[in-house]
Amino acid sequence: MRLTIDTQQDTYEQAVAAVQAAYGMRPAVPEAWSDAAAAEVRPGPQDLADDDLGDGWSDRLLFQVIAALMPGARAVLRRITDLGGAASYEDVQQHFADHPVIPIPRSRIGGTLTSIKAVQRRVGPDGAGPLLQRDDRARRYRIDDALQAGFQRAFALADMRPDLLRDDPARPVT
Repeated sequence: MRLTIDTQQDTYEQAVAAVQAAYGMRPAVPEAWSDAAAAEVRPGPQDLADDDLGDGWSDRLLFQVIAALMPGARAVLRRITDLGGAASYEDVQQHFADHPVIPIPRSRIGGTLTSIKAVQRRVGPDGAGPLLQRDDRARRYRIDDALQAGFQRAFALADMRPDLLRDDPARPVT
């Protein structure tokens, strides 16, 4: 993007406003800057509903959980969400054992999911039940139906704004 400012005609304030608009820090573009690019409005967590979905959870809180998770735990939660909120232990283990981007050995799935509990304790509402329920007898993971829809909305925002998500510290920076 090229920004030209005629300092003889523009005031200092107009010049600052033009630079702010160019970098998206100012939603309104100064009138004196006629060839300005339109400011891009990017969705954020503030655009998600803050209504109670049940047990004190909201779309915003669910997004905060997703954003705070390590990539492996986030991928497992995403997989269960994509499967309609329920999946067998074997399906999850098999999917990630052979995953091309985020391989998780079968023996480590349980530890990966423990981080979901830890993030829930830190971010979630007091006294809320577990986000991801485990039925050891049936060997299934399950997400409540009301939270399932909220997770879908939160993951949609995560897809649009990956810059808001926690990254893997072990991965080399490119």
